[in-house]
Amino acid sequence: MAIRIDIKKKMLSANGEMNLDINTTLQMGELITLFGPSGAGKTTLLRIMAGLVQPDSGHLEVDGETWFDSNKKINLPPQQRGIGFMFQDYALFPNMTVEENLAFAQDEKDNSRITELIDTFGLNEFRKRKPAGLSGGQKQRVALARALARKPNLLLLDEPLSALDASMRTSLQDEIARAHQLFGATTLLVSHDMNEVFRLSTHVVCIEDGGISKSGSPEKVFSDTSISGKFQVVGQVARIDKQDVVNIVTVITGSNMIVKVIAVDDDTQPLTEGDRVLVFTKAFNPIIKKI
Repeated sequence: MAIRIDIKKKMLSANGEMNLDINTTLQMGELITLFGPSGAGKTTLLRIMAGLVQPDSGHLEVDGETWFDSNKKINLPPQQRGIGFMFQDYALFPNMTVEENLAFAQDEKDNSRITELIDTFGLNEFRKRKPAGLSGGQKQRVALARALARKPNLLLLDEPLSALDASMRTSLQDEIARAHQLFGATTLLVSHDMNEVFRLSTHVVCIEDGGISKSGSPEKVFSDTSISGKFQVVGQVARIDKQDVVNIVTVITGSNMIVKVIAVDDDTQPLTEGDRVLVFTKAFNPIIKKI
């Protein structure tokens, strides 16, 4: 089971005309991030996957079904692609309640699915509210629930957390990870936040100037396997991995540098993913401290 992409599309970026040229195979069931700078082609590729933008040429196949083929003149409309799409601005219907927004997304009304999603995302007390009565984080959860309402095989997320503050981003990253695990949809996430990528992704596709520059696991694409040397830096805990009698703490700095620190249980006991920490050296040993 795979997603096979081989497409070309001329597009306009901030720097002028650019050719989007993507040729890759991705595995179904993964949480895949399209990572790169603004204007690189990430969102255009996501919209091509959704059927909202048509490539100039090429072939797109998802789980054995052809969604686009320029030679055979195949171009399935979005409603036939089995997708759920979460837009950057959420795009909730302002005149509908939470449960009405979810129901509208379904091809066939399924009240049990709506109730399951409302319970999963902690929206029960807001189910009769309209978007104007919701906070930014609540709107994000509604938008994510709506994208899952029609039981999609492919969940497409276009920078869904970019408008949220740091603590809310961390909380909603957990929601996305949980939704991916619970509902089983292959997830494609557009992001240029390395901490988000490292926390959520099983596979990363780096896109620069319309092409793929790197592809693989976050560790393979971004990390240096060496442990941090002598320096002092502030960052955010992305992951804590237990290895035998020690822990490997992965910290991402504000400049998107990845730092790995060996720490004993006493040092990591107060830490959780998303905490801001100071990493510094003392007698040549790296020390990590929550701030």
